[in-house]
Amino acid sequence: MRSLLSAAAPLLALAASVVSGQSTGNASVVCVAGQCLQGFTNTTLGATLTASDVASPVLLLPGQYSSSTSPQLLHQLLTSSSTHMSPSAGFNATTISLPLNLALQPGLAIFPQPLYSGQSQFASLPNTPLSNSSAATSLNAGALALSQNVWVAVSTSASNASGSRLILWDSVPDVTQLPNAPSLSLLDIQSTSCSPPCSGAGVCAASGQCTCPPGFSGASCETCAAGFFGPTCQACPAGCTQCDDGISGSGRCLAFSTTNSSASCNCLNGACGANGQCTCNAGWTAADNGTACAKCAPGFFLDASGDCSVCQLGCTQCADGSGICVACAGGFTQNANDRTKCDAVQATTATGTACPDGSFSNGTACAPCSPSCQTCKGPTSNDCIVCGSGQFSLGGQCVPTDGNGVCQGSAMVANNNKHECDSCPAKCTSCKIPNFNVASTIDQVQCSGCLPGFVLSQGKCVQSCPSGTFLSPQDNLTCTACSSTCGTCAGSADFCLTCNNNQLASGGKCVTSCPSNTFSSSGSCIACHPDCATCSGTSFNQCASCPPNRPVLTNGRCLPTCSKNQFFDTTSSSCQSCDSTCASCSGPGASNCLSCSSPSQTLKSGTCTQASCNGTSTTVSGLGICLSDLVAVPQASGTAAPAPLPSITGLTAPAQNATGTRALAWWEILLMALGCAFIFVVVLMLWRRRMRKRRAAQTKAFAAAKNLDPARAGWRGALLRFGERIFGHSHANRNASRNANAHPDSGLKLLKLRNAESERHAREMEKLGRAGGPSSLPSYYDYEHQFGPAPAQRAERWSAQSGSMYSQVTGLPRRAAEPRMPVKDVEPMPSRFSWTTSGSSVHRSPPPPPPPVPVPQTEAQKYAMSVSTPDGAGGMQRGMYWLEPMNTGSTGANSGSKNPFRK
Repeated sequence: MRSLLSAAAPLLALAASVVSGQSTGNASVVCVAGQCLQGFTNTTLGATLTASDVASPVLLLPGQYSSSTSPQLLHQLLTSSSTHMSPSAGFNATTISLPLNLALQPGLAIFPQPLYSGQSQFASLPNTPLSNSSAATSLNAGALALSQNVWVAVSTSASNASGSRLILWDSVPDVTQLPNAPSLSLLDIQSTSCSPPCSGAGVCAASGQCTCPPGFSGASCETCAAGFFGPTCQACPAGCTQCDDGISGSGRCLAFSTTNSSASCNCLNGACGANGQCTCNAGWTAADNGTACAKCAPGFFLDASGDCSVCQLGCTQCADGSGICVACAGGFTQNANDRTKCDAVQATTATGTACPDGSFSNGTACAPCSPSCQTCKGPTSNDCIVCGSGQFSLGGQCVPTDGNGVCQGSAMVANNNKHECDSCPAKCTSCKIPNFNVASTIDQVQCSGCLPGFVLSQGKCVQSCPSGTFLSPQDNLTCTACSSTCGTCAGSADFCLTCNNNQLASGGKCVTSCPSNTFSSSGSCIACHPDCATCSGTSFNQCASCPPNRPVLTNGRCLPTCSKNQFFDTTSSSCQSCDSTCASCSGPGASNCLSCSSPSQTLKSGTCTQASCNGTSTTVSGLGICLSDLVAVPQASGTAAPAPLPSITGLTAPAQNATGTRALAWWEILLMALGCAFIFVVVLMLWRRRMRKRRAAQTKAFAAAKNLDPARAGWRGALLRFGERIFGHSHANRNASRNANAHPDSGLKLLKLRNAESERHAREMEKLGRAGGPSSLPSYYDYEHQFGPAPAQRAERWSAQSGSMYSQVTGLPRRAAEPRMPVKDVEPMPSRFSWTTSGSSVHRSPPPPPPPVPVPQTEAQKYAMSVSTPDGAGGMQRGMYWLEPMNTGSTGANSGSKNPFRK
């Protein structure tokens, strides 16, 4: 970044001002959306459009462009396939794809001259914060163009020697118009897309995520990753598996790395070789589950401390935990008083004489043992049972020891009680008994070497150094005591992590109070987060005060800037609102504006004033300057005419497709109506055709189901159709003949249906009769059928041709004249089973009902029959029970009847 900005130093000197109207180049056209201006310009911001049919190049300033953008010249260039686009530094658009968003990439474009003139340099968002640099980068800039959602921190030496800090949020067309006309130096450049803001170590990317340098971690890059320490999150020392890491850590190594650790080859009490093979310590062997060096070897047992100790002399196998001998060697018997021991059988001669210690029996007499043996079973040193003074049994031989009690040729140590060489503790690769003598005991053994992954502390192999000691960096094995002033230390005896005597450890030293930028915790002075000047904790949101590069304290965090419409007041150490005319500012009042809130204003010496644009020109959005200020149009000078400019069509005319909608002509409306009608007719015809096909398919399926049109397949069907074409028998004739025979079939079906209905009625009546037979008691139905007229006579009596109802009731002729034309009797209704209404009007009487099924009489019926009068004895003649006519109205004998029928 610094090299990029320093490259702008040797650029060309500032050319003559464009506003003065002097031209140093060819005429061109500068355009924004909706307006183009022809003249002379030195501005290089944006992209240059060239086409073969346009006389002058067109400079396209940043903005939004579409196919409807005016004027016509710009519309023609944007929609033409032959237009060539050349972007300036910081713009990556090389082809036109509408809609076109011509915008500066996230970063800062630096122009050596005002009004965005000259060869620009572009600085994108850095990977690491520029604020971490020791010195600011000088900006030899006449104008600055900022992309959206980007702010730039610059310093100026105009107000004081040390310089003040400004935050720029918008493009600056002329650096000299800033308050106090400062000379600028770049401090930092960041995006505003991240929420919450990144910490001092992170850089906010345009995607809205913080980009962390190596060693940092966290959503805001606020912490160090594991294995990194300090404000810059540097890596822990090489060969260190654990150090005092973290953003407040010292980096001191707490555990060193090991090679060929026991875990790398599944070796529990042994060392792994370079080839991955496990070498067990003395007294250990592979366990039954396959773990190497996890079980005591034969001749050893597991004691209470977890070590494998050698069995007593003469015992080949003993039990774990107790050491009780399970099997004694030949020539030995188990001691009755101490079952851990096996005693040698007393040597006797052939005559039964017992041989004393130091001798053995050769059969006939006792012979002296070898000088190496205290007791023996033969003449050589290999026949010793108990070795002589200064020697110990090892694998059936007597070996001497050194001054530390280590048996010669082994890593085992002498055990005076057992007269044997015993194994070292489990995690020791070597051990010793300092100042070994005949009075030394096995519990005085000390480890002198440990398995990888263990450290040596006070003669024992442990996993880490205890408190008050540190791991010596000289051998990475021995735990060394800290100095008397330190409670704990690391790296050296006098680098204190905690202190005694109520002192505080700060930077390895013991002090009475914590210095600035630290806080007290657990007897140590812990460094604050790099974002904080003072703090109450190690987190980046526990700041109490802030450093100059991040002066804004908000909710415990130190931020680099206030919001856009605020400035940082150093007196109150807080953010204050800008003047209403300022979009951003460096101080209070209307004279400290860095950009203007109104689009119709421009910045003049830190004050926002009304823009004085020439003609119909307007201010360019995002650039803070009039379009006419970027283009010099030749003007007449006295009697001299202005320099001519190339004639370009469409410079002010609006785009043709941007004038809005127009009314349709009558023939266009008629054409659309006819087209819609044609489409409707076609759709209707297709729908009817589809319906016909569907009905034909249904008819065909019905005919096939009724066998009305059997398919004619095969050669017979083909021959029949060929004959029909020759002799004139058409398909319609066949259908007519088939339809002619349809009526008899229909009548037959109706007859079958009628018979079925009659049978069903007969069955139902039979069921009804079975449910309950007729009563034997007399009924009106029986009397009517026995004494009354026949059904035909009743029908004739009540017919319209017989006498009137008056005559039939009173027996007297009617007084009115009889009708000349008798009313026609209603003919019986035709049967509903007829296949046609004109088929037959003959009334078919229903079939006679079946005889009633005799049903046994109930008890009530039997009683009624027993008490009733028999027929013929008490029967009444016909008419005896009829009502007699009587006079009504008067009670006198001569009174006449008031019955109207008798008058």
